[in-house]
Formats: sequence, structure tokens, C-alpha cells
Amino acid sequence: MQNEDGFIIDWSSRAFNYSDEEINIVVDVMKNADPLTQGKYLKQFERDFAKYNGTPNSFAVANCTNALDLAAILCGLKKGDEVIIPAHTFCATAIPFARTGAKIIWADIDPDTRVISVESIEKNITKNTKVIVQVHLYGLMADMEAIMSIVERHRCLVVEDCAQAIGAEYRWKKAGSFGDFAAFSFHCQKNLTTLGEGGMLTVKSDELAKRVPGLRHNGVRPFDDEREHYWIPAMSNVDLDLDGIWPYNFCINESQCALGLKLLERLDEMNNLRIERANRFKEALKEFPELSFQKVSPHHKHVYHLLSAKYDGKESRKTNHDFIKIMAYEYKIKVIVQYYPLYRYPLFQKMGFGNANCPHTDEFFDNMVSFPFHHWMSNEHFDYMLDCTIKTLKKLRGNKRND
Repeated sequence: MQNEDGFIIDWSSRAFNYSDEEINIVVDVMKNADPLTQGKYLKQFERDFAKYNGTPNSFAVANCTNALDLAAILCGLKKGDEVIIPAHTFCATAIPFARTGAKIIWADIDPDTRVISVESIEKNITKNTKVIVQVHLYGLMADMEAIMSIVERHRCLVVEDCAQAIGAEYRWKKAGSFGDFAAFSFHCQKNLTTLGEGGMLTVKSDELAKRVPGLRHNGVRPFDDEREHYWIPAMSNVDLDLDGIWPYNFCINESQCALGLKLLERLDEMNNLRIERANRFKEALKEFPELSFQKVSPHHKHVYHLLSAKYDGKESRKTNHDFIKIMAYEYKIKVIVQYYPLYRYPLFQKMGFGNANCPHTDEFFDNMVSFPFHHWMSNEHFDYMLDCTIKTLKKLRGNKRND
């Protein structure tokens, strides 16, 4: 059955369907929770997340960008400082750090894993490097052992962007448990989603973690002095958490937190289905080396937020666009490309960050394809997509362009 745009399998922005139990807890919060923000569900969600991820100082926020904003602030960046960020990522990874006035240095990706290259970090690190932003893209972590070794030598901070990697592991440690800060996304496309938006910040330093509640919520805190009457001088105080830094309102509501803590209970189950399907997809295509997927070492647990691949059509003189055209127009499957190298965007060019030396980033983006991979895709549709992918690859092999 085709949708209104004519696709049999669309690119869905809805990662999964909610269970009755998850729907009911949201309804219960709507009916009974008081307050509807900054309440018991927020605290429980943060505790449950910390336990699941092994990151004790966990703070729920309105979205992952807010988490990255707070991380950038807590890094204490100033003009002249350098921040190494992979150019192959979503724009929200970089904007919070650019906003501080620091200089963004674009790192390349590894051609096989397609996450940040350790070699590129080594080439770009200087005495001015204050932060390395590590993006665990598509659900795969980078070589964190090697990266943390670099960090120890150069004494810089690490921010893990785990927006696409909740539940991913490297050497049996969860994404977000290595760096000084980590940011997670619960956007509607992610492996765990709290009604469209949501995020989590984790902070390694107990001292810096004390600053987050005020920075997250307008500098609000109790008055320090013991009060005879609860209403005098006012219900709450407002103050700075970091000298000279205005606070924000990055709060998430109670219904989202209640939903999030229920979803944590079945996150591994949902991730395991993604892993099973991805492995089956890749195994079925092993006779087509022109379509290559991320290389996953035995030390990694890849949770496949997305199923991306590189199409090498040199032998048949075809491109990724030829592949997508057949999938989209003949088989009605909405395959896409992502992510445009950040230095190619007008936003970063206009702000002075248009220069980069990232050949692997360019090579991968210019040849990439990304398959629809939502959790709620039926087995029938999944099998159809796999069958059509094989047919498309065979067609491209058999229809060489003329010289």
C-alpha cells in the first residue's frame, strides 16, 4: 500500500509505536501529576537513566541541542580556544560550541567506520585545543580507547554526542560513559523518543554537575538562609551558577519523563531488533561489495539508529543517485542521503567555518545512501526493501553507461 506521496516504504520520522502501557502512563500524568514539570517523574527518569547508562550525574532537558549547549558552557570555552568536531554530523553538534566564540576545527571520518578518525584528531590537535566532540553516528561508537589516550596526553575535555547511540557500547561500556560530558537525544526519530523531543546531559564532574539545575532552569534555587515563613522573601531565589553566564530554560515536562522511564524498560529489546535486521540485511548483500556498510569491530555494539551505506558504482559507471532513483521511482522506497558536510553549509561558511580538509567525509557523503529503518517497519516491508535492493544492484551492474 502506497502513502500519499506514492511511496510503499517512506522515510519515517516516527521511530517506533508506543505500547498501551506507555500511552497510559502519559494519560495518567495528564490527569494527575502536580506539578507538570520539574516533578517526581523528572527525578525518576534521571535516576533510571543514570543506572542504565552508568553515568551518575544525568539531567533531562528539552532536547539534545540543549544538552550540548550546557556542555559547551560548562567547558568554559572562550575566544581563541579550539574545538575539534567531525564535519560528518547534524548541524546541532557544532552550533553550541561555535556560539561560545571558540574556533571550530573540522575532523575527518574514518573511511570504514564513518565516525571520527583518530588520525584526524591527532593531525588537528594543538596547544589551543580545549575540547574534542566525539559523535557516535548512526549508532556506532568510535575507538574511544585511542581517543581517551590522546585526551590524557593533551589534557583536553571530551564531549560525547550520543544523539544516535543510546545503548551502544565500546568494550562493554555504554556510549556517554567515557567523556567529561555526554548528550543524548529523544527526538522522534531516535531509538528512544519522548513525544517528539527530549534529551539528556551527563556530567562526569560532581562539582560541575551542581551547576546544571540552575543553568537548566533560569537560575532558580531555594534561598540559602533558613526561613521562618516559606513565602518570605519569596517562593524561590534566582542567582548565577557560573559567573557572567546567564541561565536558560531547558526544562522537559513530566509526561515526557514518565514516558522515557517506561521506554528504558524495553530499549534493549528494540535495539536488538534493529541489530538483528541490520545483520540480516548486510548478510544478504555480502555478494554486492559495491554497497558497503559501517565496519563494526568485535569491541563494539552497534545499535543501528540508521542503516547507512556507501555505494561504489565506479565499475558499472553509476552513482548513488542512480541507486536512489531506481529504489524511489521504480520500487517506491524512500532512500535518502545525509549528512551534508557541515563546512559546505552557508551557515558555517558565513560564520567563518567553511574551510576543511576532510577527504573521507567528502568521499562518503558524495556516495552514500541511507535506508528507511524505523522500528515499526513490518517484516513484509523489510523483506520487500531487501529484495528491491538486490534487484537494484543487479540492474546497476547490468546497465553500464556508454563511454
